[in-house]
Amino acid sequence: MSSPQHRSRPEGPAPAGFQTGFPIRPDRLVEARTPDDVREAVAYAAERGLRVTAHATGHGLPGAVEGGVLVVTRALDSVTVDPVARTATMGAGTTWGAVAAAAAPHGLAPLNGSSPSVGAVSYTLGGGLGILARQFGYAADHVRALEAVTADGVRRRVTPEREPELFWGLRGGGHRLGVVTALEIGLVAVERLYGGSIAFGGERAAEVVAAYLEWTRTVPETLTSSLAALVLPDMPRLPEELRGRYVVSVRVAFTGDAAEGERLVAPLRAIGPALSDSLREMPYAESPTIHNDPPFPHAYYGDGLMVRELDAERAARVLELTGPGAPMMTVVQLNHLGGALAEPPEPANAVPHRDARYLLRVLSPLDGTDVGSVRSLYEEVAGVLGSRVLGRSLNFSFGGGDRTTGLHGPETAKRLAGLVSQYDPAGLFGGPYEG
Repeated sequence: MSSPQHRSRPEGPAPAGFQTGFPIRPDRLVEARTPDDVREAVAYAAERGLRVTAHATGHGLPGAVEGGVLVVTRALDSVTVDPVARTATMGAGTTWGAVAAAAAPHGLAPLNGSSPSVGAVSYTLGGGLGILARQFGYAADHVRALEAVTADGVRRRVTPEREPELFWGLRGGGHRLGVVTALEIGLVAVERLYGGSIAFGGERAAEVVAAYLEWTRTVPETLTSSLAALVLPDMPRLPEELRGRYVVSVRVAFTGDAAEGERLVAPLRAIGPALSDSLREMPYAESPTIHNDPPFPHAYYGDGLMVRELDAERAARVLELTGPGAPMMTVVQLNHLGGALAEPPEPANAVPHRDARYLLRVLSPLDGTDVGSVRSLYEEVAGVLGSRVLGRSLNFSFGGGDRTTGLHGPETAKRLAGLVSQYDPAGLFGGPYEG
């Protein structure tokens, strides 16, 4: 391996990622340009008993990286589309934006998340909750094959026929079974959608969330939505009427025609006067405007709770705890699940908690905020939900480090532990998840 790709910590810091809230200080950093670079890095770590961490865009960094070998895969960013098979093959550093751009000329779309700068492979390994998820399921449900390097330094092509158990575990089990260098995934025939967001003043938060919960019981699987509540920053890039305000927004993505979309969102507009309303028909390429996730790197801590059911009273209490009176800025997002997300794929995978009806996400910027205070607030939020919490979402656990409790149910965690004992008995990639 050449020295520009493989260097020790004293020669320079690790490349910055999207998450800036936690230090990245490996003993050895490998900037992989080929799958063989990854293989050599894993073999190097195994010989010395060093832990291996893979890093693409850095959005989902679970916590600090101290010591060990950091394999940066962002240069593995190729993407090719087979329009006949309706598949995309992408390297470990490819972003969802790049996959969507490659698929669009063929009238196809990936099952991407809300941010185009997120690494597509890493997001899919954690399940991959997309903006069309209620219609098509998790991104992990559509994986056809993976290329991975396991702890023994072997490059493997993982398919349902060749390595069925590893194929099950990599799709939804995250990064603890090896470094995935590429995957092949199915695309869907979506060129346009009806979507956008409608925003209301936060002083009506309890009313809006109650109406939203009732509305989600009526919509078809072809409509995927979320509700977000936050105090917006006073920034020039935001419309003047929204700057610095506590705002509750409903975001919508519907694959039917605009006339039917207008009919379906009518109950939302009936809530009353909106601060803004961007609901419209759009090319799929414009879908990142639905959520308008921040495009710049920043520091944050967050968690995602998979919820069996949610009533208006508890939802209002969560918004009260996390609203303008909270001890720190907190973004709340409530994703409507169900539909295809509740259906296990064939072949099955390790994506857990499919019986959850909602995902409650909480995220707090770490701009001088005390992490202990953030955790205390999140525990209070979880207490409001009580036994309705089925577990946690692997895709949206930011800053928890090795806190893996609840990411998979007991049976799935046990099965993943068996895979770890087979493919990584020394715990090179961190060991198994807890149930």
